[in-house]
Amino acid sequence: MKLVTFSARDGAARVGVVDSQAGIVRDASPVLGEAGVLDVIRDWETRGPQLAQSLADLASLPLDEVKLHAPIPVPARDIFAVGKNYSEHVKEFGRSGYDQPDKSEDLPTDPVVFPKATTAVTGPYDDIESHPGVTDELDYEVELGVIIGKGGRGISRENAYDHVWGYVLIDDFTARDLQKKHKQWLIGKSLDTFCPMGPYAVSADEIPDVTALEVRSKVNGEDRQYGKVADLIFDIPELIAVLSAGITLQPGDIIATGTPAGVGIGFDPPKFVHPGDVIEMTITGLGTQRNTVV
Repeated sequence: MKLVTFSARDGAARVGVVDSQAGIVRDASPVLGEAGVLDVIRDWETRGPQLAQSLADLASLPLDEVKLHAPIPVPARDIFAVGKNYSEHVKEFGRSGYDQPDKSEDLPTDPVVFPKATTAVTGPYDDIESHPGVTDELDYEVELGVIIGKGGRGISRENAYDHVWGYVLIDDFTARDLQKKHKQWLIGKSLDTFCPMGPYAVSADEIPDVTALEVRSKVNGEDRQYGKVADLIFDIPELIAVLSAGITLQPGDIIATGTPAGVGIGFDPPKFVHPGDVIEMTITGLGTQRNTVV
């Protein structure tokens, strides 16, 4: 099931179920009331069957006549973001000189995890603010986001997928100069609008093999990034096992799994983005987002 948070002409945000082939969104508010996508995920065992049984009776709207927001506009807590999780990206990051404390192309021996603030989340077609006077080096990172459905601590690799509700497309947008300056990545990764999300939150049953998904980005129509989820250094079960070893994961938590090579700092000279540039990102089955830097 593809869930969205959308608003129609009256401006009220509500949950919808998307049929992407038909190009429509079904308004789920008669079934869910004021519940949001996060509420639905937290109570999926009840809400999922309710939605499935009611779909045929729900009013539908053309997708091109509504505004799509981030599926989870305000996550319950910061996103667990993973750095340096594709081998070729590790190499380009090391060569760039932005890796701290030294220029290293060595693959990490353990996942590199950092928080990305909830206040950075914005919609799949919203503008990305350039924050003049704060940063001069803007970069893009297409990533698969894993949405936790069943919480827990001490989750094993073997049971990890039992705890996954589904998936979402994320741009881990970054101020590279701030990332380099502060060494800890929180500030450079968390400026307002630096986490475009969506368009859809897609339940795991629609993705029969998540490792087969292809991850792509373009800037102004130029191909920049391409990778497969199968190429992750630390795969989804490993990330869940490592994070949950001492941290209780909660329903609705989001893990951004890392980005493939082709980011702006991977070029010589770097290809940073600037106001007016359009960034397009796609992951198989999860839709496409398109954001303009302003």
